[in-house]
Amino acid sequence: MGTALYRIGELARLSSVSQRTIDYYTKLGLIFPDKRSEKNYRLYGDETIVRLKRIEEMKKEKYTLEEIKDSLKQWQKATKDEAVTEKLTSLQLHLKQLEREVKELSPLLSQMKPRQAKSALGGLAAQSAACIEALLILLGKGPLM
Repeated sequence: MGTALYRIGELARLSSVSQRTIDYYTKLGLIFPDKRSEKNYRLYGDETIVRLKRIEEMKKEKYTLEEIKDSLKQWQKATKDEAVTEKLTSLQLHLKQLEREVKELSPLLSQMKPRQAKSALGGLAAQSAACIEALLILLGKGPLM
């Protein structure tokens, strides 16, 4: 990413997040100014725009600001690379969405005849197995396995 620095007004315009919200997120420690100008304005970098986008996505998925802060802190401990943390957050959000959809689908499938349910899920089997395998490989690269 570039080395551009933005004052709060510019950051608000570029990220579509209000100045008040940016102020609040800064106070909470969700985002941090890169430095201060000679006139003591907070200056934020391009990474902050990416981070704000991520925070807004997580809020849409009903994460609390405290959960978002914990999550961002966890990713930041793991890596300073915003591209990696962006992918990890995206994966986290997709998994949460998938979990929700599976829970919604479960009672609907139980109302179907076994053969219908099997047929309905048949197309998902190969994709599900590939996804699980990819997740296991990913997790196997970490210290968990």
